[in-house]
Amino acid sequence: MKKPLKDRLAILADAAKYDASCASSGAQRRDSRAGGLGSTQPAGICHAYAPDGRCISLLKILLTNFCIYDCAYCINRSSSNVERARFTPDEVVWLTLEFYRRNYIEGLFLSSGIVRSSDHTMEQMVRIARDLRVGHGFNGYIHLKTIPEASEALIEEAGRYADRLSINIELPTDAGIADLAPQKRPQGIRRAMAGVRLRIEEAQEPTLKTRSRKRFAPAGQSTQMIVGADGADDATILASSARLYGSYRLSRVYYSAFSPIPDASSRLPPARPPLMREHRLYQADWLYRFYGFSIGEVTAARPDGMLDLDLDPKLAWALANRGRFPVDVNRAPREMLLRVPGLGVRSVDAILAARRHRRLALDDLARLRISLRKVRPFVTARSWTPLRLIDRQDLRSLFEPAPEQLALL
Repeated sequence: MKKPLKDRLAILADAAKYDASCASSGAQRRDSRAGGLGSTQPAGICHAYAPDGRCISLLKILLTNFCIYDCAYCINRSSSNVERARFTPDEVVWLTLEFYRRNYIEGLFLSSGIVRSSDHTMEQMVRIARDLRVGHGFNGYIHLKTIPEASEALIEEAGRYADRLSINIELPTDAGIADLAPQKRPQGIRRAMAGVRLRIEEAQEPTLKTRSRKRFAPAGQSTQMIVGADGADDATILASSARLYGSYRLSRVYYSAFSPIPDASSRLPPARPPLMREHRLYQADWLYRFYGFSIGEVTAARPDGMLDLDLDPKLAWALANRGRFPVDVNRAPREMLLRVPGLGVRSVDAILAARRHRRLALDDLARLRISLRKVRPFVTARSWTPLRLIDRQDLRSLFEPAPEQLALL
């Protein structure tokens, strides 16, 4: 007997929570029709988002949690005893529109287990996106999780209707995939990513006749890696991310801490890794992408290839490279200011703008809303030289979290 829609929604929304790669940013629908439903803007959904693009809500569901694959780390694997459910494409379209009209959501994140075949599953997902866009004039955000083995024609059509496409690499090493997900082929995943990259780049070039650009996944593509399932250290994970960014121009790599599942294989760890490890990977990823750090620099603080859970990666690097400090905020180039703990991209830009007009003191940094506690040991400014601070043997202890904070990690 078919389950009621409400029950299936509860099952398939819960099943989708393990996929972290559902952020929406960087999309703008230039072909929106007047009178259509919803819209997007470059920093996310246009209705109610913070200046940094946070707080946008998506209907995040699976089309079905039935799957022909038996990946050891996946709760929806074919051998799992999890309760199964599936939507029809029309039901997903109806849910998206009704949730949107009630102001519950601003877009759709749709993934699925693989049923029958990759093409069959991908065709149903494309149908949902097409019906929303063409049949109902839906201009909100759509993120589709694509199936690596699906045909090129289906991927091409998916990119015309979706704002972002994502293909999960799953694990950081081919050996890990071979061990825990032997039915998946890393080469096929990478080939699919390369195809999406080429289509995105082609869409960015204006045609000779019309000078207009084709539309294909304007918010780019992303992927997800599971952390802590296969024993790969942080240096290996970040090196894999760097290759993905460089080879396929990904918008984001998402890191998802492994969650123990019922009836798990003995090959999997019995407990999940600390959530702080996931957080540190995101911080290290940010340093690599926006702060000019190499992966080797970020991971060199410890010999075991793991990031320090007590300190953020930039601070750990600074403490291991005290000879590079203190940095003169009035003379240092932008590249070196970005390496100062406590200074972000906006803070550095504000310093560069302000120092054109006067020599900066610590009070000036405070007026720029920079944390003096974080930066004081690592900078010199007008009337400030922290030589004694930078040489302190217990400098690390000034930044480590208190015991009560560690209990929350």
